[in-house]
Amino acid sequence: MVKSTVRFSETVMDRVEELVDGETFSSKSEFQRFAVEFVLSEIDDYEPEMLDFDDVRQEVFSDESSHTRKEFGPEDDAEFYQIAARIRQFAIRGEIDTARELIDTHYPATDPRSLLLDDIVEAYRSRDQPEILPVE
Repeated sequence: MVKSTVRFSETVMDRVEELVDGETFSSKSEFQRFAVEFVLSEIDDYEPEMLDFDDVRQEVFSDESSHTRKEFGPEDDAEFYQIAARIRQFAIRGEIDTARELIDTHYPATDPRSLLLDDIVEAYRSRDQPEILPVE
Protein backbone atom coordinates (compact mmCIF):
# COMPACT_ATOMS: atom_id res chain seq x y z
CA MET A 1 0.00 0.00 0.00
CA VAL A 2 1.01 3.57 -0.61
CA LYS A 3 1.18 5.86 2.41
CA SER A 4 -0.50 9.24 2.04
CA THR A 5 -0.69 12.08 4.53
CA VAL A 6 -3.99 13.94 4.57
CA ARG A 7 -4.91 16.91 6.72
CA PHE A 8 -8.47 17.23 8.02
CA SER A 9 -10.19 19.94 9.99
CA GLU A 10 -10.64 19.32 13.70
CA THR A 11 -14.41 19.12 13.22
CA VAL A 12 -14.07 16.36 10.64
CA MET A 13 -11.64 14.39 12.79
CA ASP A 14 -13.91 14.72 15.84
CA ARG A 15 -16.72 13.13 13.82
CA VAL A 16 -14.41 10.38 12.54
CA GLU A 17 -13.27 9.63 16.10
CA GLU A 18 -16.93 9.31 17.14
CA LEU A 19 -17.41 6.66 14.46
CA VAL A 20 -14.25 4.84 15.57
CA ASP A 21 -15.26 5.03 19.25
CA GLY A 22 -18.73 3.80 18.30
CA GLU A 23 -17.05 0.76 16.72
CA THR A 24 -18.38 1.48 13.24
CA PHE A 25 -14.73 1.51 12.13
CA SER A 26 -11.74 -0.10 13.82
CA SER A 27 -9.46 2.89 13.18
CA LYS A 28 -9.29 6.32 11.57
CA SER A 29 -7.29 4.78 8.73
CA GLU A 30 -10.05 2.27 8.01
CA PHE A 31 -12.61 5.10 7.92
CA GLN A 32 -10.45 7.16 5.56
CA ARG A 33 -9.85 4.20 3.23
CA PHE A 34 -13.57 3.46 3.19
CA ALA A 35 -14.48 7.13 2.55
CA VAL A 36 -12.09 7.42 -0.40
CA GLU A 37 -13.18 4.13 -1.93
CA PHE A 38 -16.85 4.99 -1.41
CA VAL A 39 -16.55 8.39 -3.09
CA LEU A 40 -14.62 6.90 -6.02
CA SER A 41 -17.24 4.18 -6.44
CA GLU A 42 -20.03 6.79 -6.44
CA ILE A 43 -18.55 9.25 -8.94
CA ASP A 44 -16.68 6.95 -11.28
CA ASP A 45 -16.76 3.42 -12.64
CA TYR A 46 -14.44 2.29 -9.85
CA GLU A 47 -14.44 -1.14 -8.22
CA PRO A 48 -13.42 -0.79 -4.53
CA GLU A 49 -10.35 -2.78 -3.49
CA MET A 50 -10.94 -2.59 0.26
CA LEU A 51 -11.59 -5.97 1.89
CA ASP A 52 -15.19 -6.35 3.00
CA PHE A 53 -16.13 -3.03 1.37
CA ASP A 54 -19.73 -4.09 0.76
CA ASP A 55 -20.14 -5.29 4.35
CA VAL A 56 -18.76 -2.03 5.75
CA ARG A 57 -20.92 0.00 3.37
CA GLN A 58 -24.02 -1.89 4.41
CA GLU A 59 -23.17 -1.39 8.09
CA VAL A 60 -22.51 2.34 7.62
CA PHE A 61 -25.70 2.90 5.64
CA SER A 62 -27.87 0.32 7.41
CA ASP A 63 -30.12 2.94 9.02
CA GLU A 64 -32.06 4.14 5.99
CA SER A 65 -33.97 6.70 8.06
CA SER A 66 -30.83 8.71 8.82
CA HIS A 67 -28.96 7.99 5.56
CA THR A 68 -31.40 8.02 2.69
CA ARG A 69 -29.52 6.39 -0.15
CA LYS A 70 -30.43 7.15 -3.67
CA GLU A 71 -28.74 6.76 -6.97
CA PHE A 72 -27.31 10.01 -8.20
CA GLY A 73 -27.87 10.95 -11.79
CA PRO A 74 -26.17 13.37 -14.16
CA GLU A 75 -28.17 16.30 -12.72
CA ASP A 76 -26.85 15.58 -9.22
CA ASP A 77 -23.30 15.24 -10.57
CA ALA A 78 -23.58 18.60 -12.33
CA GLU A 79 -24.83 20.27 -9.14
CA PHE A 80 -22.02 18.71 -7.09
CA TYR A 81 -19.39 19.92 -9.57
CA GLN A 82 -20.86 23.44 -9.51
CA ILE A 83 -20.81 23.49 -5.71
CA ALA A 84 -17.27 22.07 -5.65
CA ALA A 85 -16.08 24.73 -8.10
CA ARG A 86 -17.66 27.48 -6.00
CA ILE A 87 -16.11 26.10 -2.81
CA ARG A 88 -12.70 25.92 -4.46
CA GLN A 89 -13.12 29.49 -5.64
CA PHE A 90 -13.85 30.68 -2.09
CA ALA A 91 -10.92 28.66 -0.74
CA ILE A 92 -8.48 30.08 -3.31
CA ARG A 93 -9.54 33.59 -2.30
CA GLY A 94 -8.93 32.77 1.35
CA GLU A 95 -12.64 32.82 2.22
CA ILE A 96 -12.38 29.56 4.15
CA ASP A 97 -15.35 30.21 6.46
CA THR A 98 -17.60 30.97 3.49
CA ALA A 99 -16.47 27.79 1.74
CA ARG A 100 -17.17 25.68 4.83
CA GLU A 101 -20.57 27.32 5.29
CA LEU A 102 -21.46 26.45 1.69
CA ILE A 103 -20.51 22.81 2.32
CA ASP A 104 -22.57 22.70 5.51
CA THR A 105 -25.66 24.13 3.80
CA HIS A 106 -25.58 21.52 1.00
CA TYR A 107 -24.39 18.29 2.62
CA PRO A 108 -24.59 16.71 6.08
CA ALA A 109 -21.26 16.05 7.79
CA THR A 110 -21.66 12.30 7.23
CA ASP A 111 -22.08 12.64 3.46
CA PRO A 112 -18.92 11.48 1.64
CA ARG A 113 -19.22 14.50 -0.67
CA SER A 114 -18.92 16.74 2.39
CA LEU A 115 -15.69 15.00 3.38
CA LEU A 116 -14.29 15.40 -0.10
CA LEU A 117 -15.19 19.10 -0.22
CA ASP A 118 -13.68 19.61 3.25
CA ASP A 119 -10.45 18.15 1.88
CA ILE A 120 -10.48 20.69 -0.95
CA VAL A 121 -10.90 23.57 1.51
CA GLU A 122 -8.28 22.17 3.88
CA ALA A 123 -5.73 21.97 1.06
CA TYR A 124 -6.04 25.70 0.44
CA ARG A 125 -6.17 26.61 4.13
CA SER A 126 -2.99 24.69 4.90
CA ARG A 127 -1.30 26.03 1.77
CA ASP A 128 -1.48 29.55 3.18
CA GLN A 129 -0.04 28.52 6.55
CA PRO A 130 3.62 27.74 7.14
CA GLU A 131 4.26 24.01 7.37
CA ILE A 132 5.47 22.83 10.75
CA LEU A 133 7.86 19.94 10.38
CA PRO A 134 8.06 17.29 13.11
CA VAL A 135 11.17 17.24 15.25
CA GLU A 136 13.10 14.05 14.83
